Amino acid sequence: MRTHPIFAGLRHHRLATTLIVLQIALACAVMCNACSLIAARWQAMQLVTGIDEASLGTLYLSGFEPGRANDLNARMVAGLRAIPGVTAVNVVNTVPFSHGAGTVGVTLDAAGQREGGVVDVYLGTPGTLEALGILIVEGRAPGAEDYRPVGDFFPSQANVLITRAAADHMWPGVSPLGKEIFVDKNHFRVIGVMEHLSIARPGSMGPEETDWSVFAPSLAGPTLAGTYVIRAKPGDLPAVMHKAREAVTALAPDAVLIRENSDSLPALRAAHFANDRAMMSLLVGIIVTLLLVTALGIVGLASFWVQRRRKQIGIRRAIGASRRDIVQYFQLENFFIVSMGIGAGVLLAYAASLTLMHFYEVPLLPPWYLAVGGATLWILGQLAVLGPALRAAAVPPVVATRAG
Repeated sequence: MRTHPIFAGLRHHRLATTLIVLQIALACAVMCNACSLIAARWQAMQLVTGIDEASLGTLYLSGFEPGRANDLNARMVAGLRAIPGVTAVNVVNTVPFSHGAGTVGVTLDAAGQREGGVVDVYLGTPGTLEALGILIVEGRAPGAEDYRPVGDFFPSQANVLITRAAADHMWPGVSPLGKEIFVDKNHFRVIGVMEHLSIARPGSMGPEETDWSVFAPSLAGPTLAGTYVIRAKPGDLPAVMHKAREAVTALAPDAVLIRENSDSLPALRAAHFANDRAMMSLLVGIIVTLLLVTALGIVGLASFWVQRRRKQIGIRRAIGASRRDIVQYFQLENFFIVSMGIGAGVLLAYAASLTLMHFYEVPLLPPWYLAVGGATLWILGQLAVLGPALRAAAVPPVVATRAG
């Protein structure tokens, strides 16, 4: 099919063509970047914490006097263990998706010259690793002699476990066992490697740092009190957590329960990612709306052109053009329009991606998103123009030639 008449027709309707091209370009740019953001949020929501979330809950108390911390811990642990269905209770400083605690920069030498990165330091009493369900892939679990009192923030001279991700960052290609890390005056020695243990507040650091955590075996005391991890069977956990929250009033009248940080781990995960789910829903709505508006724009423009070209269509039919030829004409014309819109949309999408990367630290848009976005718009354009094209092909030649 000759393309000269198509381009001549587009030049004759410059304004309408330009408007639909700009609409397609905007749809392409927004759709590609929105899909990239949705994929990034979805990937973040699939975070592997390294703990048995389905069996765990936590309580977070505040407002108590540090001097009464040992008494508070004793009352809470004994009372929570007495709840039917509870299989373990441990004192910790935090758990994933709860309040943040122990985020520090570490060095690999005492002089502080070799930076090791920023990690979350988890503290837990004997049995915490077993209660959390953490998998140790190298080295050993802490023994009774490894659990030490907590100083101002961490145990001093502690033997610790580190995640594989953090170990690979600090000592790439080398076993971390026996290596040392330093946090101000605190000196840690690595005795084991955990497969995973995410930071307490995922999203507060870069994606590559989400699994940079250290576990320091600790003893409960004035600076390790008020936060408890509870283990129960997954089916019993909702009821157990309800009873645990109710028990706080009787067990710890001298403390305040922070309810937003006191729930099952599945509930805390859902709350943590609530904004991400809302953002994803909003972006999906924007994409669907843009595609719908773009499709309606193509249908409206094609229908307008069919009406304006009835005589031209009739003449072509009269001199031998088949219905298939007429349909192909409109489809090819639409293909050129959409292609121009996609070309402009690619440039606009990358410009938007660079802007997002500069101001919001969003990763640069992967090229394959543009390919998928372009293909989607091409398919959408062909489907949208099909109805008007079929109506054009169905006009009898004699009726079309009589059209004014």
